[in-house]
Amino acid sequence: MDNESITCSSSVEEIYGENCFSTSLMKQRLPKSIFKELQKVQKGEQKLSKEVAEVVASAMKDWAISKGATHFTHWFQPLTGLTAEKHDSFISPAGDGTVLMEFSGKELVQGEPDASSFPNGGLRATFEARGYTAWDTTSPAFLKTDSNGLTLTIPTAFISYTGEALDKKVPLLRSMEAVNGPALRVLRALGNTTSTKIYAQTGPEQEYFLVDKKLYDMRPDLRLTGRTVFGTMSAKGQEMDDHYFGAIKEKVAGYMREVNCELWKLGVSAKTQHNEVAPNQFELATIYTTTNVATDNNQLVMETLKKVAERHGMVCLLHEKPFAGVNGSGKHNNWSLGTDDGLNMLDPGDNPHTNARFLIFLAAIIKAVDKYAPLLRLSAANAGNDHRLGANEAPPAIISIFLGSELEEILEKLEAGEEILSSEGGIMKIGQTILPELPLDSTDRNRTSPFAFTGNKFEFRMVGSTQSISGPNVVLNTVIAEVLSEFADKLEKASDVNKAVEEIVAATYKAHKRVVFNGNGYSDEWVVEAEKRGLPNLKSTVACMPEMISDTAVKLFEDHKVFTKPELEARYEINLETYSKQINIEAGVMVEMAERLIFPAASRYAEKVSKSIAAIKSAAPSVSTEAQEKLVAKLGESLNGLLKASSVVTKEMNKALEMEEDLLAQAKAYRENVIPAMAELRTFGDALEKITDKAMWPYPSYEDLLFTL
Repeated sequence: MDNESITCSSSVEEIYGENCFSTSLMKQRLPKSIFKELQKVQKGEQKLSKEVAEVVASAMKDWAISKGATHFTHWFQPLTGLTAEKHDSFISPAGDGTVLMEFSGKELVQGEPDASSFPNGGLRATFEARGYTAWDTTSPAFLKTDSNGLTLTIPTAFISYTGEALDKKVPLLRSMEAVNGPALRVLRALGNTTSTKIYAQTGPEQEYFLVDKKLYDMRPDLRLTGRTVFGTMSAKGQEMDDHYFGAIKEKVAGYMREVNCELWKLGVSAKTQHNEVAPNQFELATIYTTTNVATDNNQLVMETLKKVAERHGMVCLLHEKPFAGVNGSGKHNNWSLGTDDGLNMLDPGDNPHTNARFLIFLAAIIKAVDKYAPLLRLSAANAGNDHRLGANEAPPAIISIFLGSELEEILEKLEAGEEILSSEGGIMKIGQTILPELPLDSTDRNRTSPFAFTGNKFEFRMVGSTQSISGPNVVLNTVIAEVLSEFADKLEKASDVNKAVEEIVAATYKAHKRVVFNGNGYSDEWVVEAEKRGLPNLKSTVACMPEMISDTAVKLFEDHKVFTKPELEARYEINLETYSKQINIEAGVMVEMAERLIFPAASRYAEKVSKSIAAIKSAAPSVSTEAQEKLVAKLGESLNGLLKASSVVTKEMNKALEMEEDLLAQAKAYRENVIPAMAELRTFGDALEKITDKAMWPYPSYEDLLFTL
């Protein structure tokens, strides 16, 4: 597609949600009694009956067909990290050569894809194929558009025949239920009698790169791994700080407009878009919603970013570090807890009751993040994010919390038993006076903190750009549920609840304030200080993986019915296998590029220079060819180094492949042996790129990729 602007055919108000079977649409299309029954199901107050399912299915089908859909699919999120779907048509033969358009309640509620063909970590044997997708009633169905037309798409969970979770949705829904119970208990202890449910809420920010598709197609590494395994920085990178929030190029603006239109039609509230720090890097953020819906929406965002890019002659790169030397991409996970009647547990509020609620939930988060830091770090671990975390662009691998100076001062005084001036001018008393004012922008934003308080929510900045936000939110919800359960036990027994809140907050802060850090998380000094505080520093995915099956993790997740031990063990195996396979692919494509692209191209250039030396000596023997001879010598040295380093990579890959019986040892071999060998190979390949004729170089350079759109 050329640079023509892509605009919505109608106003945003008209198109927003037109392809989403939203609550408002259900209210229009369902009988009032059925709509009320379904709302009770969505709130977890009762189970879905066959009668309700049949009516909802019929209404969905009629709506979808009226829009032009001919097929439906159960859309789920297996442990591949992607989404999956199997399409079935609405048609049903009538027996007289005609067809009926049918869609039953059973087809809405349950599907049956092959469970053994997806990663399952041994939960299913290859010959045991049965698995089920089950409708997530709390996430709206929608119409997906592709070259085949419209498909009614039903968000579902994916479980095995024996009930194990085979996807990312089931544990997320379990964790949301896990945090609801203890959070409500705390609210009740504080005197709240009106809220009936507490929801985890999330608003993810998605970073990504765009590159020209013709250039992308010439890079085997980008096509096969999503990142460049070779490449030297161009003379200009991001050092001028001229891309961040800069004017958006016309071609990119047209792309963003179409992305927005596609998402708005689906009812996905794409809100903010801008240039990011690195050249050709951008960000899109959606508005807060319940976490399972936000997770579905973020998957749709990633799919839409990629799909629309193709239409514009571009490719969207979601890898955490597609280019060495410039910023990588993350996914900031903004998280909070909210009630069904509009209360935000992390809003300091403006009344005495609110300050007790805010402080007790804040204390729970501080304790949970400190106590379960390894699990939070694990939730953001993958091979791509290993390239990003700890660099001067992303939070370090050390989990810490940023609170801001005002809030930290309040907690310090509470811990010490000192007086705090309230917003009313008197001495603050929990539950009786108002907290000192904490406006949303009361402190400078700390972009170096992995877990930062931003006024009425926490921003978990570690998450990688390719990741589903399900994993990090499963951990967040569960660890906070654990601590809230402890607090609820104490508050329910207290004779003076406000005094109990003060004691809990003070004691919790004293025991866990080591995790609070408001300074520069990028600094070397912080690494030293964090070690003194005893904070864990899990620097790689491989270092994190054993945490998944630790006694602490198993007890935590089993206690809250989020994961069983076999489900954790399965994910442990899957994650290790995925890590090793990813590094193996990267190493393999690197060897291919080195031996079949770089070596021939640089050899031809060396031959060309050698011939020019011979020609000069023949035509003008007195003319010095010293510079050319040094160049040939340098080319020869780098070519020899390239082949030797390539053989080392191959050797280390083969050794790692032989270790498949011990997945952790295999992953360690890739981390400790293959990756360093790859780094050595890259030095020779990149050195050759710097001295080889650009016209003879076999693939586009960083300058081409980062400054062409």
